[in-house]
Amino acid sequence: MARKQFASSAPGKRAAKSGKHMPDSRPDSQIDFSDIPESTDEELQRARRVGRPRTGRAKQLIAIRIDPRLLAQLRRLAAKQDKPYQTLIHELLEKAAKRNAA
Repeated sequence: MARKQFASSAPGKRAAKSGKHMPDSRPDSQIDFSDIPESTDEELQRARRVGRPRTGRAKQLIAIRIDPRLLAQLRRLAAKQDKPYQTLIHELLEKAAKRNAA
């Protein structure tokens, strides 16, 4: 599974600092948008949000320190289950919390 890189990620920030830009990158002010037609009201009504669906149950972003070997093991286990490793960690923590609360 290929990793996505985002500008807000540590690798993305390093790439941004390195100064490597796309060969033809230029400021938006220099791009000619004149050949792109305006969106119609019908097109705008059909438009849908792209990205994660809003569930109403947003998760809290936290930072934790995990032993690299444990993290590697969790990532392998998640890959075997064909799910993101953060989802697996969430599920494991949720199960442990329910078990200990009972």
